[in-house]
Amino acid sequence: MRYDSLAGRRILLVEDEAIVSMILEDMLVELGCEIVGPASRLDQALDMLDSESFEAVVLDLNLNGVPSYPVADALAERGVPFLFSTGYNNLKNGYKNLPTLHKPYGTDQLGAKLNAILGPAGTQSSH
Repeated sequence: MRYDSLAGRRILLVEDEAIVSMILEDMLVELGCEIVGPASRLDQALDMLDSESFEAVVLDLNLNGVPSYPVADALAERGVPFLFSTGYNNLKNGYKNLPTLHKPYGTDQLGAKLNAILGPAGTQSSH
């Protein structure tokens, strides 16, 4: 499946596992996205929210044993679309209905979820 609407979209990648990060980077490139990051720690991800320009975020739920909910909260406050990427099924209450991809997933699932949260190209503001 093609995801032309994702071409050139800047996606912040927050993932602590190097091999998973590399796989996700390959998927995002295949989808035509520009990768911002990756950030592998909570403090690094929070810093990048202010220092980088991006349209959406792929956010690992667990960053070296630390839940990424503070990043999710900051993104929600700013109106930045994001999705959780996780191998867990234990999202806290209040987060369970947010867009989530359960690992392992493929490029098509990632593309479909990004399309869903971003909408057509040119409709989101950069952050």
